[in-house]
Amino acid sequence: MQSMQKTSPLRPRTSDPAQRAGSRRSGDFTLLKWAAGLCLLLIATLATAMLVMGPPPIARGEHISTSVVDRHGQLLRAFTTPEGRWRLPVGPQEVDQRYLAMLFAFEDRRFKGHVGADPIAFVRAACQFVRHRRLVSGGSTLTMQVARLLEGEHERTPQGKFRQVVRALQLEMALSKDEILRLYLRLAPFGGNLEGVRAASIAYFGKEPRRLSVGEAALLVALPQAPGLRRPDRFHEAARKARDRVLARAAETGVITADEAQRASREAVPRQRAEFPKLAAHLAEAEIVRRPNVAVHRLTVDRDIQAALENLARGHARALGEKLSTAILAVDHRTGEVIAHVGSSDYFDEKRLGAIDMTAAVRSPGSTLKPFIYGLGFEGGLAHPETLIEDKPVRFGGYTPRNFDDDFHGTVTIREALAQSLNIPSVKVLNALGPPRLIARFKRAGINPVLPGDGEPTLAVALGGLGMRLSDLAQLYVALARGGEAVPLVHTPDASAQALGDKRVRPRLLSPVAAWYVSDILKDAPPPANAKGGRIAYKTGTSYGYRDAWAVGYDGRHTVAVWVGRADGASTAGLTGRAAAAPILFDAFQRISPTRAPMAASPSGVLKASGATLPQPLKRFTDANEERSAGAFLDPPVLIAFPPDRSEVEVAGDDVPVVLKAEGGALPLTWLVDGAPIPDTKGARVIEWQPDGRGFVRLSVIDAKGRADRVTVRLR
Repeated sequence: MQSMQKTSPLRPRTSDPAQRAGSRRSGDFTLLKWAAGLCLLLIATLATAMLVMGPPPIARGEHISTSVVDRHGQLLRAFTTPEGRWRLPVGPQEVDQRYLAMLFAFEDRRFKGHVGADPIAFVRAACQFVRHRRLVSGGSTLTMQVARLLEGEHERTPQGKFRQVVRALQLEMALSKDEILRLYLRLAPFGGNLEGVRAASIAYFGKEPRRLSVGEAALLVALPQAPGLRRPDRFHEAARKARDRVLARAAETGVITADEAQRASREAVPRQRAEFPKLAAHLAEAEIVRRPNVAVHRLTVDRDIQAALENLARGHARALGEKLSTAILAVDHRTGEVIAHVGSSDYFDEKRLGAIDMTAAVRSPGSTLKPFIYGLGFEGGLAHPETLIEDKPVRFGGYTPRNFDDDFHGTVTIREALAQSLNIPSVKVLNALGPPRLIARFKRAGINPVLPGDGEPTLAVALGGLGMRLSDLAQLYVALARGGEAVPLVHTPDASAQALGDKRVRPRLLSPVAAWYVSDILKDAPPPANAKGGRIAYKTGTSYGYRDAWAVGYDGRHTVAVWVGRADGASTAGLTGRAAAAPILFDAFQRISPTRAPMAASPSGVLKASGATLPQPLKRFTDANEERSAGAFLDPPVLIAFPPDRSEVEVAGDDVPVVLKAEGGALPLTWLVDGAPIPDTKGARVIEWQPDGRGFVRLSVIDAKGRADRVTVRLR
């Protein structure tokens, strides 16, 4: 039977292949026109939106916490933004690369290829939504998240997503991928007032994000998705589960192995935030005041050494007594760079007045200036380390110096006089030189000491009769360590580079030969108990009235200066440089490095000879200006050396005695308090007295010849 061909009444069917091909081409062309039209419409819409919205607020991402970092870029001190947020600068090269790999795998696998918005991610998110009737994964890219963070808005509406897409496209046109990633690493929220991966790493793990464990990296990837609900210090279990989901995704995509993911899932999740570091607090604050408009301040300080010396200062101050503080400066004397600046034993200890930077406080340096007096004597040809000098009573006008131990040692060498820190020989040498010459040499080296009274230096300078800062002493001893060549102390790499680039001839504090003589003597000074001698050259000092204890020393690379005392300037019975400051000095060197850098070899011109083989003018020190006593000064009057008149003495407790000390006078001595004799003193120059209470008292001492001295002090 003949079949009948059926045709559609609406569209006649043709059997002509050419006609069918033409029809397909016509349809394809129509689709292309529609697609092109939609693309043009989309481009026009996006362009119009960009014009209406204006440029993205990129500058907001530059608002960061003011921070101070060490010579290696490690954080020393940071301050929150004006909005109270921790937002620290960080770049892609400053974070663990495994963290970045996990971040891309979990948040934006095509980050380096898309133009801000990822159509594939949008389609995947839409299909998952239709299939599961809930949002399984979002379509936001890292660029879109940056756009949202810059604007500070998170609209989950279609209009909000469109705005993010527009901003993301603008960002991609204005910035490189690394710059966009840097903004994410800086702005991503991590719970509370933490923004950026660096702030989060320091707060949650107590370390920089350069080296994260796999578990730590995964946690930092997970937190920004819901920072308020996953912050581990409040929602510990939610944080752990979110971290484990990141680990599972990282294992699926091959970023880490399954074994690594399993091990990382057993890592503990932090339950609380750590405090941000507050190292080198005094120096950091001073630098911020000096350059208030700088966001990141870089210092020459070494964070590890700074932390070690701050712990050292805190521990020793607590062991020494209440209200005592400690300051330490450590310098690399090859460059003059300060590698540690400890302004007090504890910046936040109000009882010790810890907020005061004692490296800049003007105090009496005690005997720490004696090496420079002898150095000038060596340089001027007045003496040699083996030159003999008399340590016996002497008068210079109305000034009669006495030794710290209230004794006389007869004929000694200059080497012995400096090593034992005898007062009389150093005053003799300064008298021959003239005090103005010493002060002029200090000023040549960049040090301006504070002179009392009318500003004219006197012989009392030899025993600390002027004002200096710990930083001044450090700079003077840096010059000694450099063979007499003076350099300024620098705290910033810029200042260091400028100083190194300065081709002018550096001023000299001492000649190389004189500086070597001094160092050769100081390196043989007896060390404190339990310390090994001969490894550093050092000198101690104690100011009048036991107010300040000093120790300054150096090896072949580092110079360290230590101060111990009370920030309010009050006396502390028995506080001496040797007992209080020298142990800190030796401990500081050990914490800087367990090995000592060798000192420089002797320069040309050094005369290595014994006293017997010295040239005749150098065999014995003589000074035509000194006035020798015929007898009156062999029996000096009695004086109360401690406590000083009109001073305040801290009484440690009701059962802790106060030490009283007298100088001179004929034994036995009689001690009185408010006119009443103190029993059981045995007529000694140094006694222990147990006060009955606090307040003002009048102390008196009478020697065997009836000569007396009196002071009024306040007991606190």
